[in-house]
Amino acid sequence: MPPTRTPMTPRKPMAHLAVPVALFLLAVAPTTSRAQVAADTDAVLPRLVTRGHAPAAALLADDPSGTRYAHAEAEAEVGREGTPEQRPEPLRRADRFRAGSLTKTFIATVVLQLAAEHRLSLSDSVEDHLPGLVRGQGGGRGDDGRRITLRALLTHTSGLADFTAVTGGTTPVTPRQAVRLALALPPAVPGRFFYSNTNYVLLGLVIEQVTGNSYATEAERRIITPLRLTGTSFPGARSSLPEPHGRAYSADGSDVTDLDPRAAGAAGELVTTLPDLNRFYGALLGGDLLRPRQLREMLDTGTAHGAYGMGLYPVRLPCGTTVWGHNGRIAGSYVRTAATVDGRHVLTYRVNTDAPGDPDVEPALLAAEFCPRTPRRP
Repeated sequence: MPPTRTPMTPRKPMAHLAVPVALFLLAVAPTTSRAQVAADTDAVLPRLVTRGHAPAAALLADDPSGTRYAHAEAEAEVGREGTPEQRPEPLRRADRFRAGSLTKTFIATVVLQLAAEHRLSLSDSVEDHLPGLVRGQGGGRGDDGRRITLRALLTHTSGLADFTAVTGGTTPVTPRQAVRLALALPPAVPGRFFYSNTNYVLLGLVIEQVTGNSYATEAERRIITPLRLTGTSFPGARSSLPEPHGRAYSADGSDVTDLDPRAAGAAGELVTTLPDLNRFYGALLGGDLLRPRQLREMLDTGTAHGAYGMGLYPVRLPCGTTVWGHNGRIAGSYVRTAATVDGRHVLTYRVNTDAPGDPDVEPALLAAEFCPRTPRRP
């Protein structure tokens, strides 16, 4: 799924001889099959650096047998003087980083909680809550808030254009400015899946209209505080990351650690950590945040023709297992969380650049984690 992103240019591959992987096992000792999963996944992780050209990568996996953390860094490049440059810093387990479009899962959860409380209905129109805001600039256009439901926003079937096509995901805008930018663009086809950050910016405004509080306040009250996600926050206009944090780099190697989060808003503002994301997705899919009816709605991909639920999307792996989660891409940060439908097995990995350079690495990593090979007999 294409989350909030910045335009990318090809990055010059780093010079590597070998990529070390530091592996830490926490909690209980793994079983033989679990040890095989660790070996398979950790063998794939360095490819995010060697083939994906990320400065550094890290993953955190949780399942009933325990927690596993691993990281990989590129070897130091050779500078023009023929001497090695500084090696990239490891991504630490507790580091704060920008989560991009994983924000959408938080926003969708709040909306579905409000639906369970009968404070809104997914069949409500955008016009019901934000009168006059969404009106196309030409006759016959599909982007009319009187015909777009909250369900269509949640499932990316509204037909609204993506405002980041104009801003590149780096220019700070207010939510209403983002909507106006989107309405000036050609719309997609209503009823068909078209991933647009504008949908979740509008949902942030709906949350504010219904509750009288910002989407950040509601997410903190309903999700972050109850789950004790101590490394997770909505930074608002704060461009610096809270400590501890590492550095973030664009595809051309520029340092983009500081970023005005208003470039993404309710579609991608979140700052978080690997442990917090695993805890959140595990609790969500485990039924701790939504009632059964609303969780079924979230996992129902029928409206988006199998492509997307509500703030989550499924991926069917070669072994037949389907994992649920989301990815997030914002300047200097790419993160992906995937979990089994019961939330008992969760994996989050991240790189400190815009996205992995090799699109084949992520599917391989998910398959290695959730489709372990049968251990060979001695």
